[in-house]
Amino acid sequence: MKKIILTIMAFAAFGTANAQDIKFGVKAGANFSNFTGDADVDGRTGFYIGGLADFTVSEKFHVQPEVLYSMEGGKDAELDFVRIPIMAKYYVMDGLNLQAGPMLGFKIGGEDGLDEATKSLDYGLGFGAAYELPIGVFFDLRYNLGLANISDNDMFDLGTTAFQVGLGYRF
Repeated sequence: MKKIILTIMAFAAFGTANAQDIKFGVKAGANFSNFTGDADVDGRTGFYIGGLADFTVSEKFHVQPEVLYSMEGGKDAELDFVRIPIMAKYYVMDGLNLQAGPMLGFKIGGEDGLDEATKSLDYGLGFGAAYELPIGVFFDLRYNLGLANISDNDMFDLGTTAFQVGLGYRF
């Protein structure tokens, strides 16, 4: 766990050390999430909302850390997280970028029984794409894959997964 956190911090420090320009923004959208592993529940539709900082490293490469409130889990098995993804963005053409990067998730609540049976820290990877208009508005799609077993019971495997569709604005 310590190695993962140190890797994320090093990635963020490297990406921002050479940054030439910083823009801030907000984003929100829909989450279509579920659990992986031993859970057998229907998916949950929720939302996410938060802020971001976009660090320009070069014309084609940016680093974008975010802080998001995210409603996840499954139907009747709800968990809420504060997610901190750090996305590397590569612009394949004007306005269109591909994204990938690590994320940390801190559980902040959920259904009573599930909240007590799950760990408070999740980590994983995010993959996505976004299209940005010249006026600062952007549309994004992202898939988040949790890599941690968040179950407190070592005999039970429980992971997270979510597909996000969102809209944002960079100042």
